[in-house]
Amino acid sequence: MDIYLLSFVVIGAAALAMAWLPIWFKKVPFSYAMLFVVVGYGLYKLPLGFPEPDPLRENDLTLRLSELCVIITLMGTGIKINRSVSWASWQVPLRLVSWTMLLCIGALAWLAWQFLGFSVASAVLLAAAMAPTDPVLASDVQVGPPSQEVEDAPRFSLTAEAGLNDSMAFPFTWLAIALATYGLAPENWLVHWLWYDLLYRIGAGVAMGYLLGKALAYLLFRLPKKVGSFKTEDGFVAISATLLVYGLTEMVHGYGFIAVFITGLTLKNYEKDHSYHRELHDFTDQIERILVVIVLIVLGGSIARGLLDALTWPGIAVGVAFVFVVRPLAGFVSLFGVSLKTPEKWAISFFGIRGIGSIFYVAFALSKASFMDPQEIWAVAGFIILLSIFVHGFLASPVMQYLDRTRTPGEFVDPALTPLEIQEREEVAAAAAAARKE
Repeated sequence: MDIYLLSFVVIGAAALAMAWLPIWFKKVPFSYAMLFVVVGYGLYKLPLGFPEPDPLRENDLTLRLSELCVIITLMGTGIKINRSVSWASWQVPLRLVSWTMLLCIGALAWLAWQFLGFSVASAVLLAAAMAPTDPVLASDVQVGPPSQEVEDAPRFSLTAEAGLNDSMAFPFTWLAIALATYGLAPENWLVHWLWYDLLYRIGAGVAMGYLLGKALAYLLFRLPKKVGSFKTEDGFVAISATLLVYGLTEMVHGYGFIAVFITGLTLKNYEKDHSYHRELHDFTDQIERILVVIVLIVLGGSIARGLLDALTWPGIAVGVAFVFVVRPLAGFVSLFGVSLKTPEKWAISFFGIRGIGSIFYVAFALSKASFMDPQEIWAVAGFIILLSIFVHGFLASPVMQYLDRTRTPGEFVDPALTPLEIQEREEVAAAAAAARKE
């Protein structure tokens, strides 16, 4: 059997199914991510001759595929956020990408070092890779496409967190690389890490994302009003912008992840009500689905071919503790003093979904330095991702539906909106709530 052609058939059939699966699974305790991991596992258990999906041996392919998937998702994530940027509006996601992330990194690094026998560098790498909420696989708990509907706190917070924290985890990935390269002596790496990997690269990413976002917004929204021939409604512009912004930002050594997200956010805030946002978002969403299908099938195949062979019972215990204890508690503590209902705080804290971004960080670090425990890192990381896909996949729809039923229209309103805008969006939210009940 021609494996090349069979791969086309598998990817084509799976991508075709993605046209309906997100809708079918929207109100059931199941996710398409769970399905495709199982499909990948089953395919690689059959004697079909598919290439070995070993992330260690195929590290470069793993790195590039996951990288492309994440940056395309980040652009769509930025575009679909309706909320204005202000401290009052964004305090919850900012707490999540700061306090929650730091607590998660510290706790998981300590657990891996203390109970799994990881070196300090390996422990920090595992923690940095697992800390961010994944923008790709967290769609079940995120806001929908660009619209006028009021964004509830849990969905907005998890969407904004997923957009921001993939870059916020990058400095700690570089910290792990520095520890693996230079050892524990801080005089060899601390100053460079602080000013360059932490401050400069984040700052450059934010600045590039904002400036390029403004330039693209002018090109797409303002200039066509002056020169009609510049008008376009092609959704592929979002992918073009993603690649352009990511490449330019990385060329000046900024973090391209945060630049792409900030660009999407800047585009949306430039002219919020423009219908073109929907075209841009929908195109990124469609490309993302194809890439996600490939990554999830390969993930299932890698599990079938031994990704978890190095996993130990202590590794399982650490993974379970991270998903069920560390992230929920870190999130809940970070939200102390925020005016949200307790169930919403727990939902935000619990649904820190791990996924393709974590795969990227592990592959990236292993391409930059030699770590003592690469098989064990992949085994524990793979287990946490798998556990997150299934646990969060089962619980996302029921929990979100419960929060929707108990929420009143306009309960959580963007503080930056005018009274008239609040009234208009409350009316849209009420109509959407009525439609959900039907």
